[in-house]
Amino acid sequence: MSKQPRNTKQRDRDRATIRKTGAACHICGQAIDYSLPHTDPKSFVVDHVVPLARGGADILANKKAAHRDCNSTKRARLVAPIVRRSGSLHR
Repeated sequence: MSKQPRNTKQRDRDRATIRKTGAACHICGQAIDYSLPHTDPKSFVVDHVVPLARGGADILANKKAAHRDCNSTKRARLVAPIVRRSGSLHR
């Protein structure tokens, strides 16, 4: 199966849409400081809830706000190896 190129214009639109919500990190539940530089571990990134490597779609409905370090820890897993305050994610 060949990998299709990602649409960077759509990626940027989705990122802007998610940024406007001011949502907390969907992985750890903590607030995101959207003004941090992109290299900061707590900066805003978009996470694919169902990773592309696991067959997830590159659509807005499959994307949520996350901290850079939380997303990095999650990698291509369906859940992160951390416990969210709500208890909805488990090791």
